[in-house]
Amino acid sequence: MRLRLSLLTAVCMAILFTACDETETFDDKWKLDNEAQFASIAANPEYTKINSQSGKGFIMVKEIQQGDGATPYFTDQVKVLYTGWYKNIWSEPDTYTDDKGNIIYNKVIFDTTSNNNIPRTLPVSGVVDGFSTALQHMQVGAKWEVWIPWKLGYGESGSGNIQGYTTLVFEIELVAIVEQ
Repeated sequence: MRLRLSLLTAVCMAILFTACDETETFDDKWKLDNEAQFASIAANPEYTKINSQSGKGFIMVKEIQQGDGATPYFTDQVKVLYTGWYKNIWSEPDTYTDDKGNIIYNKVIFDTTSNNNIPRTLPVSGVVDGFSTALQHMQVGAKWEVWIPWKLGYGESGSGNIQGYTTLVFEIELVAIVEQ
């Protein structure tokens, strides 16, 4: 009897541990969804790949407006207009109605200068790797849509309300390089 009870307990434990190994957590799903969205943009011929100087990956950019000025260095400060956003569910539009009739605002704007349209002065070296990479390839006057994978954004841990593994999207306009 004890042998059967021990055997039954061992089988139940094995099933329990096996089930735990295959369980997908919210973070796993979030990471996979964000990586899939970035991969779809990387496969889109409208976007251009730019490798990061850090060697940690690449960003994807689409030129909205061509610039004709100088290009900043890593050590420069710049004036930029920008909006940074991500989506809670990449497969859904920016705003949609759920099955209960609720309006869902899916596009999350986490930082923007569009509230007052005053350019923000930033050090090129003082922003996330993907944003810095974009700035170092833009000319003054350019406006780009920039897709940043989580490894070149806020990484595994996130920042503030932005959770880890989030693909970031910025619309950046390089207004000026600050003379020092």
